[in-house]
Amino acid sequence: MKHLERDVVVIGAGPSGLTAAYELVKAGKSVAVLEARDRVGGRTWTDTMDGATIEIGGQWISPDQTGLYSLIEELGIETFERYKQGKSVYRTEAGEAIIYEGEDFPVGEATVAEMNKLIKIMNELAAGMNPDKPWDHPQAEELDKISFHHFLRENSSDEVACNNIGLFIAGGMLTKPAHTFSALQAVLMASSAGSFDNLVDEDFILDRRMKTSMQGVSIAVAGRLPEDTLFLENPVLKLEWSEDGVVAHGADVTVKAKKVVLAVPPNLYNRISYFPPLPRWQHVTHQHQSMGLVIKVHAVYDTPFWREEGLSGTCFGPNHLVQEIYDNTFDGESTGTLVGFISDLEADKIWAMDTDAERKEAILKAMAEFLGEKTLDPKVFYLSDFGSEEWTRGAYATSYDLGGLYRFGPSQNENVGPIYFSSSDLAGEGYQHVDGAVRMGRRNAARILAELDGTAYDESYDGVATLTAPSDSQVTV
Repeated sequence: MKHLERDVVVIGAGPSGLTAAYELVKAGKSVAVLEARDRVGGRTWTDTMDGATIEIGGQWISPDQTGLYSLIEELGIETFERYKQGKSVYRTEAGEAIIYEGEDFPVGEATVAEMNKLIKIMNELAAGMNPDKPWDHPQAEELDKISFHHFLRENSSDEVACNNIGLFIAGGMLTKPAHTFSALQAVLMASSAGSFDNLVDEDFILDRRMKTSMQGVSIAVAGRLPEDTLFLENPVLKLEWSEDGVVAHGADVTVKAKKVVLAVPPNLYNRISYFPPLPRWQHVTHQHQSMGLVIKVHAVYDTPFWREEGLSGTCFGPNHLVQEIYDNTFDGESTGTLVGFISDLEADKIWAMDTDAERKEAILKAMAEFLGEKTLDPKVFYLSDFGSEEWTRGAYATSYDLGGLYRFGPSQNENVGPIYFSSSDLAGEGYQHVDGAVRMGRRNAARILAELDGTAYDESYDGVATLTAPSDSQVTV
């Protein structure tokens, strides 16, 4: 067993934990990072399959994600645009695949009008929210008492419009059925992205990708940390704490530190035994935050055949097994890659099937109902399953159950003595995204530096700008 003494110990080497560690190191503090997995990146993860780059986890960056943009600019990481040229495909409730152009789904004029009405309502509610404090919204309590499913139907009697709008938050973001989370949680999702308009615009929210892959961001940050800082395959299952500091017990490393950054999603907080136990309110709060469930489907073909047919690869089907499909071909690769998403109740059906062959057949058939028979014969077929991964247990992120955000949210970011909580699940702006993870890492680093140095913490700091410019020795990864 290796015994270390550091200023700060970070538990978790995802984007949030590594960003916090990096900022603390640049400020002259000694840090140790303990990671349960054999890799960095957390919910960002990349592999190569038959020559094609597969981003198993998070991957996109949008224009509003300025915290992440500032980090990759510092790291020298470039981006490339997602393929967007050509027409899209929409699958109706009756099962008809319609090729269309423009922003509006090819539904009746009355339904389009109802969708625009619902979007306007969500935009107005989001504009009145501070995403860092959604519980302070003037309508927070009442919005948190009603499910998003029922909220939509209170404001529209058009079922197709409600399902289409629900897709963007229920299936597309929180990956839970719309009847299981509140309207307040949905408004937070919109507010965190700047507006509901941004969420329903796939060309905005899924704008660009990293030339290194998104996991490459974590790899680059880890590469700037001093030697003897990062310790993989060291899950922390025991944490001793007092007002004077902490002792974090890993598999073969023990770290005594003044502060700890707990940079794992809230559903994993209870994997750690705390001595003494956390305060009652923190225990209860964490029980009301749970992961969603989504299957990310990767299908690689010899060529991006849909482009030859004038299609972008973008497909939507709110009532379909595969609700969304996009062209996911990596920069510079000649093969064609599609990524599809199967969310919540539909994901349940897939995992209930007996064999991988059954799952593959059902999924490819569903994708072919958008893009034709060529979709049935990929050279690579892979399902991302973070729900079964020991150190994640779901995707994409945690959210509160009905009524939980208003009741428990105000305490979610409060430190417990030397323990600071940091993840994209707790972010305001950038909630659920790597951008939120970066912002939270920087903000917690700033809070800890203020405590250690006896200075004032700027409550208005949003985590966008780096706290300390890198030294010359840190410029090259």
